[in-house]
Amino acid sequence: MKRIASFAGHLLGLVATSLLLAAAPVLAEESNPSPADSPTGQVFRWVNFAIVFGLIVYAFRKARPYFRSHTEEIAQKIAEGTHAREAAEKQRSEAQAKLAGIEKDVAEMRADAKRGAEAEAERVRALARTEADAIERAAQAEIAAAERAAHIELKMLAAGMAVERAEALLRQELTPKAEAALFRTFVGELEGSAN
Repeated sequence: MKRIASFAGHLLGLVATSLLLAAAPVLAEESNPSPADSPTGQVFRWVNFAIVFGLIVYAFRKARPYFRSHTEEIAQKIAEGTHAREAAEKQRSEAQAKLAGIEKDVAEMRADAKRGAEAEAERVRALARTEADAIERAAQAEIAAAERAAHIELKMLAAGMAVERAEALLRQELTPKAEAALFRTFVGELEGSAN
């Protein structure tokens, strides 16, 4: 608003100066008396000056709302520009804050990933230990079962061999004479048990 008043004052001063400069040649011709220099001419000059001055004042008053609206429009655009600049500054500061924090975020992500990898490795190791223990127990059980089966088979083999050996010994030692004596002893025991 102060700018408009200052601008109007400068414009009025410029117009007044222009009028005085335009009137200077007329005032300089005082050596030749002319009808314009007469008192009637002086009145007409002042009337002419008043009309021109009135037109200038009228033009300024008519132009004043235009200048005021133009000033308000400029002030509004300046305010919008200020708000836009403040918003841009805020966004810029937020972006700088995010950029400053991005290294921290990356470091945190790396640390989280490292902890996760270590935890996963430990879980895999524990799972491998559990699996190895289960495999070892299963192998021990299979070994024990194979050992039992081998003992049973060995006993059966030993029993079969003992029977075969006893049979072979009996065949060697059982002669017809020994068989007859063994038969008599058997029959004698039967008779004794029958009584």
